[in-house]
Amino acid sequence: MASLNVNIKNLKLKNPVMTASGTFGYGLEFADFVPLNELGGIIVKGTTLHAREGNDYPRMAETASGMLNCVGLQNKGVDYFCKHIYPQIKDIDTNMIVNVSGSSPDDYAECASHIDALPRIPAIELNISCPNVKQGGMAFGVTPEGAASVVKAVRAKYNKTLIVKLSPNVTNVAEIANACETEGADAVSLINTLMGMAIDIEKRKSLLSIGTGGLSGPAIKPIALRMVWQVAHSVKIPVIGLGGICTAKDAIEFLMVGASAIEIGTANFIDPTVTIKVRDGINDWLDAHGCKSVHEIIGCI
Repeated sequence: MASLNVNIKNLKLKNPVMTASGTFGYGLEFADFVPLNELGGIIVKGTTLHAREGNDYPRMAETASGMLNCVGLQNKGVDYFCKHIYPQIKDIDTNMIVNVSGSSPDDYAECASHIDALPRIPAIELNISCPNVKQGGMAFGVTPEGAASVVKAVRAKYNKTLIVKLSPNVTNVAEIANACETEGADAVSLINTLMGMAIDIEKRKSLLSIGTGGLSGPAIKPIALRMVWQVAHSVKIPVIGLGGICTAKDAIEFLMVGASAIEIGTANFIDPTVTIKVRDGINDWLDAHGCKSVHEIIGCI
């Protein structure tokens, strides 16, 4: 068997396969389908400083080769996570990573500081696609200045591995990745969902309660690959690739364009065992091609 071990700064992964936030719950929901300890990491659903109800229903819609969602970061807040969820997941033998969201840099930093105190959570992933309520609702992640403001605030209060999840709804994603690196990000993950829309022509209205939502699934993979390739050539920190990964072939493409690890999202809804299948498929491909380590193909494009 080839070596699948990879590092994301100080984070040691058994293999490059992780789960994308919002598609795998807290990991516990998938324990009957996959051995959780065999994954490289599990990124749990988005957590905010205070509880959020999320958006009204309907908030998910199927599209050609993908899906739209506008769930709205529904969660019970970081205090609830620390008191009730953390005790249930802290002994899972893999990297349990918390996705952090907020409406201001201070919100992000305060939420991150709570998680920093949890000894069995070695990393967080910042979702900078959230709207900046003090700047008219534009997402932090669509400008270098906005992204940098969040990373700087969090870095001041968070001491462990800091991953920043980049928005694809931008003109120059590499420029934003560079801003995150400058302010202390240990890694970047990309891409988050693309903004999209779907219409019910009989009701003459959007299929989603707020009109638009985030598009994920196979339809966005070519865009995600291009952006990962661009960012991997622009930063010195590790890059984590995601966006439409459903098979080992998909994952290998992301590794070849420069991702050190990958996340699987929407495919978990189709096949709850997909993560382990992708891990095994990567190993089989490496063996078949005489590769002793996954590092032989990372960034080979």
